[in-house]
Amino acid sequence: MGIRLPSILLNAKQILKMQAISARNQFNVPKGHIAVYVGEIQRKRFVVPISYLKHPCFVDLLNRSEEEFGFCHPMGGLTIPCREDAFLNLAARLPRS
Repeated sequence: MGIRLPSILLNAKQILKMQAISARNQFNVPKGHIAVYVGEIQRKRFVVPISYLKHPCFVDLLNRSEEEFGFCHPMGGLTIPCREDAFLNLAARLPRS
């Protein structure tokens, strides 16, 4: 019987993986992708490749998200607190592999 750590000790990668599985099951997100909600006031849902999670620019957005929401996201998925046009600009520059 293994030791069960409190959820607060889970690292961000594990939490994102759990959220990705949950989002994929709820909204038919393709394997290898994650749903994110973007916007400062009104949130819009985007499906992005999980490879984005390793890119330094996207990691900056994740850090901002953690500062604002912690690990409790109001939309039930990963929420990114930035303008939609800024997110689209960033996503257009990221490799999709």
